[in-house]
Amino acid sequence: MSVTSSVRLPGTTRPRRRDRARHLRTAAAVVIGLAMALPLFWMILVAFSPIADLHTSQLRFWPSAPTLDNFRRVFRLPVGTWAMNSTVITCLVVLITVSCNLLAGYAFAKMRFRGRNLLFLLMLSTMTVPVQVLMVPQFKLVSALGMFGSFWAVIVPASSTAFGVFLARQFMLGIPDEVIEAARMDGAGQLRTFFTVVLPLCKPLIAVLSLLTFLYQWNDFAWPLTVLKDERLYTLAVGMQFVNGQYTADYGAIMALALISVLPMVVLFLCFQKYFVQGFARSGIK
Repeated sequence: MSVTSSVRLPGTTRPRRRDRARHLRTAAAVVIGLAMALPLFWMILVAFSPIADLHTSQLRFWPSAPTLDNFRRVFRLPVGTWAMNSTVITCLVVLITVSCNLLAGYAFAKMRFRGRNLLFLLMLSTMTVPVQVLMVPQFKLVSALGMFGSFWAVIVPASSTAFGVFLARQFMLGIPDEVIEAARMDGAGQLRTFFTVVLPLCKPLIAVLSLLTFLYQWNDFAWPLTVLKDERLYTLAVGMQFVNGQYTADYGAIMALALISVLPMVVLFLCFQKYFVQGFARSGIK
């Protein structure tokens, strides 16, 4: 009589557990991705749906007869002017904001001065203040400066952000001090060191700051609506209110204009997603 025994090696179960955990993470990521993409899919669906599909109780996952009527109604409005206004304001805000954030982040990361840490903490504390609380003093400021009703009333208050400075500082802390010291030994001053040594190393950071600033400013609604009194200066986000009728909401036209507004952001993210991930990874933000 022979007795056979099976011996399970302890190391054989670990790869299976790792594979199972990896599959679960992948499945969870797919589910979350689909959930986040569902509103975008629904927006596209409604934008190309005829009016009859939008006033029926039947749930549809594809238009009964895809149409461009919603876009035709949208382009009866000055959408081109609004898009140009959004582009001008957003590009200027990105240029000014990213420049200020980079310079401030460099000062907090690599320069030594009295009260640096306290000033940095005070700056971070402004992130806890709701935007609505700041609207009244900002409105009084732009009015006193004679900017009310112009693009500068939108651009100047957005010239720097606490989160942008924080992100720039965290990224620049990872730049070795020896590189900066070598530049100073060669006779470079602070500005020359920043522009010739530090700035070329900050391409992922610049991509992240530019993309985040663009997304925020392009979608900003409340502040431009408050300070822009001329309808010819309205942005796409503000102009979306004119799509609605007096008593009813034209959901097809609203989604068509929303789709037009979303396309530039999607294109930018697809072009800079590699730098976007690198910038967050190197800044230590999770």
